[in-house]
Amino acid sequence: MEKKYIPISCDFYDEIELLALRKSKCKVIFRNANNEEELIEGVISNVFSKNKEEFLEMEGDVKIRLDRLVSINGMPLPDAC
Repeated sequence: MEKKYIPISCDFYDEIELLALRKSKCKVIFRNANNEEELIEGVISNVFSKNKEEFLEMEGDVKIRLDRLVSINGMPLPDAC
């Protein structure tokens, strides 16, 4: 079972939305279900909320819960809003 969602930094969320709006190619590092870092490259196609959790969606229908992010384009995920 996934741990309780912890909201990410508001500024970082804004950066994710901007990348999605610009359709910029991104290098996203996140922690997978095994808590291992994984790298995926592509365009962020959507940022959305579901059941009080926030996600980004990459082309190819890859969805990543935002509190699983480590970094995007080398920018590390800040600790708090």
